[in-house]
Parts: sequence; C-alpha cells; structure tokens
Amino acid sequence: MDRALPRAPWLRRLPSGVWTAVSWCAAALFALLLFGSTTYQVALHGPRGAFFTALWQRGAMAVLLALPVGWVRRWPVPVFGVVAVESVLVFVLGEHTWPLYLAMACLVGCLAAARPRRTALTAAGGTLALSLAQWAAGGHHGETLGDAVSTVLGMAATVALPWTIGNSVRQQRRYGEALREYAADRAVAEERLRIARELHDMVAHSIGVIAIQSGAAGLVLDTQPERVRQALTAIESTSRETLAGLRRMLVSLRQAEAEAPAEGLEGVGRLVERAAGAGLQVEVEWRGRRRPLPPEIDLAAFRIIQESVTNAVRHSGGRRCRVSVEYGTEAVAIEVVDDGRGGTPRGPGFGISGMRERAALLNGQFSAGVRPDGGFQVAARIPV
Repeated sequence: MDRALPRAPWLRRLPSGVWTAVSWCAAALFALLLFGSTTYQVALHGPRGAFFTALWQRGAMAVLLALPVGWVRRWPVPVFGVVAVESVLVFVLGEHTWPLYLAMACLVGCLAAARPRRTALTAAGGTLALSLAQWAAGGHHGETLGDAVSTVLGMAATVALPWTIGNSVRQQRRYGEALREYAADRAVAEERLRIARELHDMVAHSIGVIAIQSGAAGLVLDTQPERVRQALTAIESTSRETLAGLRRMLVSLRQAEAEAPAEGLEGVGRLVERAAGAGLQVEVEWRGRRRPLPPEIDLAAFRIIQESVTNAVRHSGGRRCRVSVEYGTEAVAIEVVDDGRGGTPRGPGFGISGMRERAALLNGQFSAGVRPDGGFQVAARIPV
C-alpha cells in the first residue's frame, strides 16, 4: 500500500499572497518606526508649532523611505542597496539612522536565508562597515575605550544574529532538499532492484525448464517421438506462462494504478507440474491453517520456493525435492530440501542473494546451505 504524502510544515502551506502581505506589513512597521524616531527629536527639543508643521513632512519621508521594503520578497538585493543609500542620505541630513541600520540587519537575515552565502556575507560586511563609519563620523571623543568597544560589539552582534538565523534557515532548507533527492534516488534504486529480482525469478526458472526439456528432447528425438512431443508441450506451456507473467509485470509498470495480480503461493501447483516435466519430483507439504497472506509476503514466499526448485532442477542433479510451507500465527515458514549432490550453484547467479534480499526486506530470516546428510536446504521465515 502506498504511503500518503506527509503534510508540509504550516509555514510552507501558506499561500504566496500571505508572504506578500507580511512584506508590506513589515514595510508599514518600518515606516512607523522611522516616523517615531524622526518626530521624537522635534517634539523633545523643538517648538510646538514646528512639531505640527514637520509632522506631515516626517510622515511622508518615513513612508517614502520604507516603501522599498514591500518588494523585499521579490528583489531582496536591490532593496538592500536602496536601504543602504537611504541610510547615507538620512545621516547626511542629520537624522537618526538606527532604524535604517536595524532594517539593513534584518535584510541581511533575509539574504542569508534566500541567497548564496557570499552575497549574504557581503551584505553583512557592508552593513557593519557603513554603521561603523557613521558612528565614527558622528564624533565620540568623550567615550572611553570600553564604551567604544561595547558599541562596536553591539553593532557586530546586531548584524551577526540575523545572518546566523538566516543562514540556519538556508542550511535546513538545503538539507531537506538533499534528503528528498536521496529518498527519490533510493526509491528508484529499490524499484530497479525489485524489477531485477522479479525478472530473474520469473525468467531463470522458465529458461531452466525449457533448457532441460529441449535437451531431453534432443536425446530421444530419433527413438522416442512421444517423449519429444511431451517435451515440446512442456516447453510451450512454460513459455506461455512466462509471457503472461511478463505481460502482467509490464502492465503494472506502465499503469501504476493497475493492480495486476502477481502470482503467489497458489502457483505452487503449476510449479510442481513444470518441475515434474523437467524430471524432478516435488512433494509439497502444507502445515497450519492456510489463509490469505498480504500480497508482498505471498509473492516473496512463492518466489523463494520457485528459485529453490529451479536451482534443484538446474544444479542439484537430484530426483526428489520436498517443499514445506507452514502457516504460523506470527510468520510463514518455508523449507525446500532436495536429494542432490549439494553445493552452491555455480556461476555468477543472483538466486541465493535475491532470496535473501526478499526475506530481509520483509524483516524475515533466510538460510541456505548443504545438509550434513547430503542435498541442499533452503529455509526462510517471514513475519506476517
């Protein structure tokens, strides 16, 4: 069963218009801060008439200076440059520049979160250098060395804190993207491995039976025509079943929602008939109460039996094979034993490793090896 796509964090679920509104709210708050900082000095030291006269002028200037902040989400670098120029102009006019310096520090955090690290570091360095130059040009001859150091450190911290927060956000976002790419690559690799296992289990068994039947037919071609006819019938039957299985697999790959039924333990009977045609007598023993299994467990159990019988036909040289399937309350246990010469199948095959992978993917146990009294044994236990 496919897992549902996990919900994104609530900040990522917000529509784009919300973030645009947040940008303009920040611009409005910045304008209010500018207005308060510029009118406070006039109200404190200037005449009352001058205060009311300059009220609308300072308000218009605050709105004009804060207006570019509304476009920070779309053009963060140009907005930072405009605010830096505004800071210089306000300093030349003799007004307080700390609101602009605070805005530049916040913009450094935005750049650190959304732009490359070099751009954010350049903006942070420029903000600190501009603030130090304005502080030095303001004349602080009466300050002690400790006060000066404290002021410089405070300015540096004001810039470093937003940059650190923004850089952490950027790193977290990049880490999430890397995790998603890794998960996608791993899903593709696992799917390719699953398809390779399915093709190997399906084709290797059928080709092995066809090879044995065709070889047997060649040996008795001139002396026993009836045996040749039986071998050709078995070859035709095996070929048709293999083509049907390949067709089902292709349908399931082309149509993700098409639930093409995969062969499970109900196919053991047909497997026994094909093995008998290849000269191997297979006895099947069912233990416990037979019941429907989850599709992935049912398919894995059948593929393990199929591969084990195929190896017995092709490599063991034996004549008899016993298959035991036990339905337990917590697991299904499989055992396949033949009376052949034993030994690991020769050649660069993937049968044993494929069976082990199938069991491991379902948190099961698997073992395969030569029996002390001869023959080869495959055992698997898959939890249900």
